Amino acid sequence: MATTNEYIEYVCEQIKGIGEIRYKKMFGEFMVYVNDKPVIIVCNNVPFVKKLDCIKEMMQDAEIGYPYKGAKEHYILDIDNTDFCRSVIIEVEKVTSIPIPKKKK
Repeated sequence: MATTNEYIEYVCEQIKGIGEIRYKKMFGEFMVYVNDKPVIIVCNNVPFVKKLDCIKEMMQDAEIGYPYKGAKEHYILDIDNTDFCRSVIIEVEKVTSIPIPKKKK
């Protein structure tokens, strides 16, 4: 089951106010960007964040999952807890780089 447009809009609504938020459909699922930095991957209506040291303590009780086959383990973000989500994403955004665009061949 792919992520629905309604769900991705809900995810973005939950973290609004922490920067410029946008999302992009990728391989049938979505990447959520804050200030042009990829911070949340949403697959099958489940939001995932990378396992990073900066959020390890905050996410110690979070479920762990794989957003897609072959992916590394990610934390599953409790998107319904707005204040917590914003705190996590603020920390993730601080340490995430803006992706370098790939050159077209």
